[in-house]
Amino acid sequence: MASSDKVPVACPANHGEGKEPMGDPTKTTTAMLDRGTAMMQSLKPIRQMSLHVCSFACYSHDPGCQIEVHIYGHRVNQDFLQCAVYDSNSSKAHLIGIEYIVSEKLFESLSPEEQKLWHSHDYEIQKALLVTPRVPELVAKPELKNLAKSYGKFWCTWQLDRGDRLPLGVPSLMVSPQDVNLGRIKPELVKKRDEEHGISSESLKPSRDGISGPEKKNLVADYWVRFRKGFALDVVETDMKRTAPFP
Repeated sequence: MASSDKVPVACPANHGEGKEPMGDPTKTTTAMLDRGTAMMQSLKPIRQMSLHVCSFACYSHDPGCQIEVHIYGHRVNQDFLQCAVYDSNSSKAHLIGIEYIVSEKLFESLSPEEQKLWHSHDYEIQKALLVTPRVPELVAKPELKNLAKSYGKFWCTWQLDRGDRLPLGVPSLMVSPQDVNLGRIKPELVKKRDEEHGISSESLKPSRDGISGPEKKNLVADYWVRFRKGFALDVVETDMKRTAPFP
């Protein structure tokens, strides 16, 4: 069993009541200091985030285990997005991972071994599993068309759904919803998401007509769909390098 598939050793961080992270409430003086420094600092990397989409993700080693995700993206250039992934869009949302999104052109430049770690986005967009909260479909459609041809690599670093109250263990590789048994998102998850955001995924589907995936769907992406094999990380103790190589 790989490390990312193990339940962490019992400790206060994965037991107890509530889902809030462990720790004392923020002191008033600390909150005031945070507000003051936020006014003085640029926070440039965070301010570059201009895209918010909500979708679902499955664990690579266990696609039947599915979570709702809110992805906030910074467009580095026309072919590359770097994203922070949260469990909700509230002010108390938890940062649960990172996702990198590349165009079809960049994806095809990767080695086959690297491509195995990436997933496609066309199915979740065509089925309106991926939505753009508060943005009208007419406005969002050009971006959705671009994303439908892209590929993503998503590492989950905090398994809140497991009950972890702190990020525990090693990251898990995530995969996107797909039109196969284990890759179909549970209806109750979609219903809960739609009710929370006042949308109807079903009614959005007709507006997604005409959105197509990559020109030539790469068969190595979404590796688990074709080969029924997922990926999980393992932690291996190793000797540290004691000398640095000459430049």
